[in-house]
Amino acid sequence: MKLPDGSHLTYCTNIHPGEGLAQVRDALERHVRAVKRSVCPDAPFGVGLRLSARAAGELLEGSALTDLKNFLEHAGLYVFTINGFPYGPFHGTPVKAEVYLPDWRSPERLHYTGQLAKVLATLLPQGLEGSISTVPVGFKAEFLDPTEVTRAADNLIAAAGDLHNLERESGRRITLALEPEPCCHLETIDEAVAFFTQVLRSERAISRMAEHCGITRNQAATAVQRHLGLCLDTCHAAVEYEDPADLLAQLDAAAIRIAKVQLSSGLRIPKVDAQALTALSPYADTTYLHQVVERRDGLLRRFTDLPEAFAAHAARADGQSPEWRVHVHVPVFLETLPHFGTTQNFLCAILDAQMRQKLCDHLEVETYTFDVLPSEARCVDVDSAIARELSFCLSRLQATGG
Repeated sequence: MKLPDGSHLTYCTNIHPGEGLAQVRDALERHVRAVKRSVCPDAPFGVGLRLSARAAGELLEGSALTDLKNFLEHAGLYVFTINGFPYGPFHGTPVKAEVYLPDWRSPERLHYTGQLAKVLATLLPQGLEGSISTVPVGFKAEFLDPTEVTRAADNLIAAAGDLHNLERESGRRITLALEPEPCCHLETIDEAVAFFTQVLRSERAISRMAEHCGITRNQAATAVQRHLGLCLDTCHAAVEYEDPADLLAQLDAAAIRIAKVQLSSGLRIPKVDAQALTALSPYADTTYLHQVVERRDGLLRRFTDLPEAFAAHAARADGQSPEWRVHVHVPVFLETLPHFGTTQNFLCAILDAQMRQKLCDHLEVETYTFDVLPSEARCVDVDSAIARELSFCLSRLQATGG
């Protein structure tokens, strides 16, 4: 929905199964329209659309894209952002680290992102800018060799060049938004700033952009900043113990555009003890990675998934109880759970900053893990939970703005 400051608030449809176009249409008809009736019955409602590579390909065949555009207009829906992070299956099957593949070293990732840009350029209402969130280059362990980073950067520059050319042809501006995540190549804001300033804006990158688009180096430098930005996921940043004010100051100082904020909360366990470990065990599902960042004596230690963190904790003999933050997206309206807290405070700090200084135009609630959460975190049905999440964020924005 469009907010008074001109920004747009929605939720990401990756919470609904939808690998093929038929499932995507079903989710829009059954779930998105139900959420619209609850939170935005009398005005157009924006959609944060998740499309797999399969669904994107199907949309670009025949009249499928025109049909979808007509459906959206008839239903009072509009698409302004696409989640281009998960390429393949995302529900009902183990995903884990496969979610980052193909990563940005791969031509398949570049091709897929280009397909999403074509879809979004067609669906995007006149006068709106679009965003596509994407993997933070790839899984960290795959990028220890600098040549792998260079391969990925070259593809990202090619993607930015394609978006620049698309804007020249269609008049639709779209930004590709890299989404830092624990245990990925872009994990922290420090790493993101370094990658943007030292790699994506390097002499090599600007030269490749200029050649790709047939423009001057100055124009290329401007186009890179215009079409490559950041997706700030508030769960990911909180799990990394980022400070909201410092984070925003760093991005501002480096002139890195926040193209999209994903509004999400993770788990916060101030004291890891036997009771907390027992309560955490149901969250160790077989579908998604749940990275853990431990803080002990001011130092951070990272674990790729909950079982790894459990094993490391069991092997210690010092009897200490560190703090853990866990990458499990829980409904944003939950401040606490029976045995531990959430990172809702970080989310609220970003919402407060949005009202003070308008960080970006695209706000998207993202709680894709809903169907694998324990019952204590799924207190209502999925459509009601989404509507409640949107209402929570909207109320916070309005309260802060007043």
